[in-house]
Amino acid sequence: MATSIKKEKSKDKDSSLENQKGIENHKRAAKHHDEAASHHRAAAKHHEAGNHKKASESTVKAQGHHCLASEAQREDVKHHAANA
Repeated sequence: MATSIKKEKSKDKDSSLENQKGIENHKRAAKHHDEAASHHRAAAKHHEAGNHKKASESTVKAQGHHCLASEAQREDVKHHAANA
């Protein structure tokens, strides 16, 4: 009986740790999506003002954040696939 209790506690602990990893992946992806959106809005304003160099710089920053968000999403997909 004691062995099954230890296994349950260990399983609950592992489950909690895995859940936390998933939460962090989602938060990281959301943060980068927000940053990307902010840079896209800045790029639009720079284009409207005729400052195409700054618009280009903002676009590159947005693309970087899109890449980081995609990386976090891939990690989450792997996490779900491994724990399905």
